[in-house]
Amino acid sequence: MDSENTVPTGKSLSKKGQRHAGPRFFYTGAAIVMFLFMLWGFQLFFFHGRAYPGRPLTPPIKTLLIAHGIGMATWMVLFIVQPLLIATRNYKTHMKLGLFGAGLAAVVSVLGINVAIGAARVNPPELKLWGLDPKQFLMVSSSAIVLFAAFVLIGILKRRRPEVHRPMMLLATLAVLPPSLDRITVIHNLLEGTAFGNLFGAYGSSLIVGLAFVGVHWMLTGRLSRPLAIGFAAITLVAFATMHLAPTQAWGKIARLIVP
Repeated sequence: MDSENTVPTGKSLSKKGQRHAGPRFFYTGAAIVMFLFMLWGFQLFFFHGRAYPGRPLTPPIKTLLIAHGIGMATWMVLFIVQPLLIATRNYKTHMKLGLFGAGLAAVVSVLGINVAIGAARVNPPELKLWGLDPKQFLMVSSSAIVLFAAFVLIGILKRRRPEVHRPMMLLATLAVLPPSLDRITVIHNLLEGTAFGNLFGAYGSSLIVGLAFVGVHWMLTGRLSRPLAIGFAAITLVAFATMHLAPTQAWGKIARLIVP
């Protein structure tokens, strides 16, 4: 029988509907999960105006921290709203908010880089994060912002291709999730001192969440999303590279140029 002329059965239509619904619900669910992680990790900032683990916001960069926090929170809310608009087929509003989101991503990127540099400048040299001093850790924090900006840019360029656009926006948000997860004490303590934690440092918990997202998407759709998997592999590679290049003399010279 000619497959092109075959009338689809109710069962095949049902499976097709599930394939289309799966990603829609997946991206909404992933957005909510990351939003909740952000609230959990930064609860002291949002509800008490304090830095982790309860100290005051660093005075020299306090305004910058607040601006970046507001920008990042707005991005997370937008990341929930956008897939919901697609799920309800409100495409026009989705596209209008997309223009706002592009501008917001640029602002968040600029603020993020400035926060990373400011933190490296004002934090005491004896402060250690995953075994790295502030100038060494600058490579880790700035790499996350670069990944965020790169994924958003690809997502914007591929906005007409949902199978690429949606994974890119998810990966962009995943790339800047480490600061939230690393401030959740129970999660941090589970990874600190482990081989996995030593390999990937502050990125470790975010990589676990990302791997779960890749797996859940595969189960819901019955296929591996290549853009999602390749993007996740890129984050993994950057995480490994930054943790092992940050302590080197080569990066030390670059960091001293950025933060005299």
